[in-house]
Amino acid sequence: MQIRFNFKSFEPSDHLRDYAEKRFDKLNKYIHDTESADIQVNLEVEKIRQMAEVVVNADGNKLSAFEESEDMYSTIDMALDKVEAQLRKIRDKAKKKHRMEDTKPVRMDVFSYVASESGEQVRNIVKTDHYEPKPMTVDEAAMQLETLEYEFLVFYNAENDSVNVIYKRRNGDFGLIDPGMY
Repeated sequence: MQIRFNFKSFEPSDHLRDYAEKRFDKLNKYIHDTESADIQVNLEVEKIRQMAEVVVNADGNKLSAFEESEDMYSTIDMALDKVEAQLRKIRDKAKKKHRMEDTKPVRMDVFSYVASESGEQVRNIVKTDHYEPKPMTVDEAAMQLETLEYEFLVFYNAENDSVNVIYKRRNGDFGLIDPGMY
């Protein structure tokens, strides 16, 4: 990742330059292709106004942020926070899209055991159902289970990103099995 600084109307101290470099190195964790990433930081002083403009070209995205205050260090921090929030949003959106692409069709078999001629119990598949699970909340899974004729539903819990099972109890209530909870 290449970070370039432009200073306009002032000569920066070594401490300010090091501070800005260390702060913008923090963006590495949000960028996949760090080799081709380019960050342009323009710092400017006009009387008491300290301004920072940041332009990030990374992973096919072009992001920018502008901040100004009376202190250059806080201006750098505020501009960095804006760019970091934009990068975080892009990363989270990509993760969510990737997670949605990972869902595979599920097959559910309903079967019963019948006695064979030799007296052994043999599994007989009565019904097969194919569906693609979609992330849902526990309340949505409960509503879905009410509309189905099944006693339980295996679903992907969107609240905690784990596979859960919701089931109908004998008294009409619902039970939830979440292997990730303690």
